[in-house]
Amino acid sequence: MNTVLGIDLGTQSLKVVFYNYETKQIQASASRPLTVQRDDHGAAEQEASAWLAALQQCCAEIPGSVKQSVRAIGVSGQQHGFVALDASDQVLCPVKLWCDTATQDQADAIHAACGGRERVIEVAGNPILVGYTASKIRWLKDSQPQAYARLAHILLPHDFLNFVLTGIKAMEYGDASGTGLLNVRTRAWSDEVCRAVDEDQDLKALLPPLIAPDEPLGTTVTDFARACGLPLDVPVAPGGGDNMMAAIGTGNVVSGQLTMSLGSSGTLFAYSDRAVVDPSGDIAGFCSSTGGWLPLVCTMNCTLGTELVRMPLGVGLENFEQVLNTAEPGAGGLLTLPFFGGERMPNLPNARGSILGISPDNFDAPNLLRSQVEAATYGLKYGLEALVSLGIEAREITLTGGGANSPAWRQIVADIFELQVVAPEVDEGAALGAALQALWILSCMQQGPSPISSITNEHVANRPSTRVEPQSYRFDVYREHYDRYRHAVDFLAGFY
Repeated sequence: MNTVLGIDLGTQSLKVVFYNYETKQIQASASRPLTVQRDDHGAAEQEASAWLAALQQCCAEIPGSVKQSVRAIGVSGQQHGFVALDASDQVLCPVKLWCDTATQDQADAIHAACGGRERVIEVAGNPILVGYTASKIRWLKDSQPQAYARLAHILLPHDFLNFVLTGIKAMEYGDASGTGLLNVRTRAWSDEVCRAVDEDQDLKALLPPLIAPDEPLGTTVTDFARACGLPLDVPVAPGGGDNMMAAIGTGNVVSGQLTMSLGSSGTLFAYSDRAVVDPSGDIAGFCSSTGGWLPLVCTMNCTLGTELVRMPLGVGLENFEQVLNTAEPGAGGLLTLPFFGGERMPNLPNARGSILGISPDNFDAPNLLRSQVEAATYGLKYGLEALVSLGIEAREITLTGGGANSPAWRQIVADIFELQVVAPEVDEGAALGAALQALWILSCMQQGPSPISSITNEHVANRPSTRVEPQSYRFDVYREHYDRYRHAVDFLAGFY
């Protein structure tokens, strides 16, 4: 038995997937929940030690024979988190996450120091959004100067797990794009943005070296790998951000494909063999973790919103589908703006959720739930229009994430986007993608360089039973309600 291990450090859980690449099946898997510490000022944080405990607990559930069958490891991690280490490699403070919106003042200050938002896009390819790592670094400098004075190393969440497993600090281009510090056109740190974050020192000295996606980072050599029961001297792939790994796990490694992840956040992304920079900054012009680029749209309230809505309504996961199907398309005229913890698309970090169009006839649980699901999908539809305007082709959508398990939600996506929708055979996009990147590294080490499509073509398949065709008789309804959504966003934006 030979497996590759994919580790996915998400916001709500940490998962491990042991993929048997000989039988093309998941040999074993486990997960552990994670909690987010929030406050009324937009903070969203986790302890890095909780990630390590979750990884050990997951590995403890896996039979020893499976763990010893691992031939390579890949790590996927939630993007944008700021792991601050001191000179002794100790974590200085709780990790600010992608969904932390407490650093808007710092994002504005970075833009101002560079000469404006447009200048940042010009020199780096992306603006500094409130969730990006750059604003979190500046926040630590502003709010905790004593801790910042001890800062010696800047890592992202998946980099931190890589470091714990291998003892090596490094960052690959895909996840590095989400810091806001990388010039995505040249794949090098932007001197101008780094100076804007900290004009008093060379910030690049605190950043790890950048590595290519098709070479191993290192091997498992540390006590922590031994404590997890993992074999030593196993190659560890560079890994990447969860979206980059989900692209691999859904086979989105060539032009013309779209992946939509319906997780805590909602994401929509495509592969490109050229840098895609949006002058407006609405589209994240990230690099991929496969040697190309991954233009991406992100919304902050997807299944996060459905969880918040369904719980007070008394809707459990067991009857989610039934309640959702009870309501008609358009939710009886209810319109939700699901910006519960601020939003990135549209960029409204201080916004809060709203429900419009309430009447005595439509104010019930099915319409409230469907309105939330439709609104989460409208936000991504807005993103698709922006992607298409930049020359990205849209033929079919591969759905992943928790929301993809809902047949009703898959149909809603197909009808709103007016595109065919399908879900992958293995519904662990990011974890599987990390495992397949590890398999790619292993293959390149053993057989020489090859494109990652040689791996995904063989190991990524879709479930025919999940394929959904858009229903044209619903197009007019959804076009009308999508227009209402856009109008409501424009109208309420000034309120926040």
